[in-house]
Order: sequence, then C-alpha cells, then structure tokens
Amino acid sequence: MTAEGNSLAGLRVLVPRGGSWGELVSKTLRERGASSVIAPLVDFAHTSEEDKLIDALRRLEAGEFDWITATSATVVDVLAHHNAVIPERTRVAVVGEATAAAFQAAGYSVARTPSASNNSADGLLQEWPEISTGERLKVLTLRSNVAKPVLTGGLIDRGPDVPPVVAFRTVGVPASLRIREDVESGRINALLISSATIAHEVATQFRVRPTSTLLVCVGPQTQREAEAEGLRIDGVANERTAQSLIDAVESVIDPSDMLD
Repeated sequence: MTAEGNSLAGLRVLVPRGGSWGELVSKTLRERGASSVIAPLVDFAHTSEEDKLIDALRRLEAGEFDWITATSATVVDVLAHHNAVIPERTRVAVVGEATAAAFQAAGYSVARTPSASNNSADGLLQEWPEISTGERLKVLTLRSNVAKPVLTGGLIDRGPDVPPVVAFRTVGVPASLRIREDVESGRINALLISSATIAHEVATQFRVRPTSTLLVCVGPQTQREAEAEGLRIDGVANERTAQSLIDAVESVIDPSDMLD
C-alpha cells in the first residue's frame, strides 16, 4: 500500500449513514487505511403526503414526465417500495455520487449530474442545458421533508412545470450503547456530518466527547447548520463526493495523534 493509502491508518471514523452513501464513504476510508464504523443516525419513514406521492408515481409510469430528479439515493428505495418504474422516455437527473450509483445499480441511466467540482443542486441547475431552452418540460422532483427545495425552486424559475413531492421523511435514530461509549471514550476519532439532520443527532446524542474528536462536514451549508447546533467543525469537504470528504478528514489530522 502506498503512503497515501496509509494516510489515515489507525483512525476510527464514524460514518452516520448506511446504504449507498455509507458504503461508498467506508470503502474510500479503508483505501486510506482508516477503520470505518457505520452507525446510521437517521432513517427514512413514509411521507405524510402518501396520496400525493402515489399519484405522482402513477403519472410517472404513464410517461407524463420528461425528467425525474433526486438528491438522495433513498428515492430509489421509494420507487422500489411502491413497485414504480421510470419509463424509458423519462430522463434522470441527480445530485451526489451515491445517488447516481443507486440509480445505476437499479438499472437506470443517469442523464444529468453536476461535475465533481460543484456537486450540488445549484451545480446541477447550472449544468442542465435542457431546462433553459424555453421548452415547457415536466419535471418530477422527489425529496425528503427536511431537504431545502433549492432544486425545485431553481427549476420553477427556469420555466419547467414542477410538481414538488415529499417522497419520504427523515427521522433520527438512537445510536447503540456501544457506539455512544466509543464516542465518549475517544475510541471514535472522527465523526462525519453529511446533513443538518445528522448534525442535530450528533449534537444531541454525543454531547460528551473528547475535544480531540474531529467533526468533518459535507459542504459549507451543512457546516453553518452544524455550528448553529453548537458543534465545532474541524474540516469541510467542498465537494459532495466521498473522496473530498476523506481529504477533509486528512487535512485536519495532527500526524502526532496517529503515533503509538
């Protein structure tokens, strides 16, 4: 293994989500020599707009939409739960490498995704030429109840017909006693924070932790939300990719902390 591959050797990192995102981040951590501890702090529940969702999925299968968007891999689980299929005429636009990977694993081609240097809803809007032609497109946006409607609002401003649908609710999940003890004792060296909801769970569930425990966020918006929860953020990944997140962890490590 190269020196770069060993750059996080000895570090135990709590990955606060499972699924495609958790697997992708854990794999990248292991490639750098770290140990990943997947301990989901959030889960997903049925939407309070179930009737609206079912109607939208019926219209999707009937071919009424030109595009479907997603900023979370959970949308693939929602489609599977309802046995809904995206027709061939409907193209897919997503944000996030884990989201793209989940759609591709489910057999869907992803037509639009922002570049790695601007992997965000704003980035997708900037790199999506079809929505700025003046054509009256129909776009289905499926999102979490806590997701800010940046993509929905941006699409509406550009002219497409967009029926926003809350496809699922994000809810907190209590960490196990073992995980809480590992965080409190310092056996977990770093915590990753990928959303405002996870920032809230970290702030409330892990109030007691050593000052040496690193907190690393995905994106400046999540950083602001985490700091509003009273968290001290040590590093920020500027791109919504696993590699960028791991680079942010690496950038704030004191090499002396990794010595025996």
